[in-house]
Amino acid sequence: MPSEKILEQKKAVVEGLAEKMGRAASGVLVKYQGITVEDDTKLRAAMRAAGVEYSVIKNTLIGKACDKVGFEGLKGELEGMNALAISFDDPIAPAKILKEYADKIETFEIRGGFLDGAVVDQATVNELANIPPKEVLIGKLLGSIQGPLYGLACGLQAIIDKQADATGEAVEAPAAEEAAAE
Repeated sequence: MPSEKILEQKKAVVEGLAEKMGRAASGVLVKYQGITVEDDTKLRAAMRAAGVEYSVIKNTLIGKACDKVGFEGLKGELEGMNALAISFDDPIAPAKILKEYADKIETFEIRGGFLDGAVVDQATVNELANIPPKEVLIGKLLGSIQGPLYGLACGLQAIIDKQADATGEAVEAPAAEEAAAE
């Protein structure tokens, strides 16, 4: 039977994890198995660079934190060795980074996660990972706005050019008639 000191430490870990999960933009649970030390070091460096907290935590502690936050649907995935990546700013970052490693390492797989306070399955996490970066999305939006405006500007310019041609012909016609009359 664990001592009171150990139980208090575990309760503190659960409380801290539940608080992080509750205020996080997203989180991804992965099967943490079969990854080499070299790949793990690169993975953790990429997570830090993206501002994502990544750690291997006991399933019982994750399960208790899920109960506190209301993510009971995630508890079904807590089998074997698992790691949890939590992002507070960019909801897509953990999914993108972990999918990259899951594609490279056969035994390292995405199990599920949470997004904006709701539990999501593996397929949803993979869809998140396939979303283009923010800069690309902004470029596409601006391009879609620019296209119709460019078409409108060309159409208006054509009308102006047509009016100028018609006005130019009308001005030249009387001058040509005067020259012919003389």
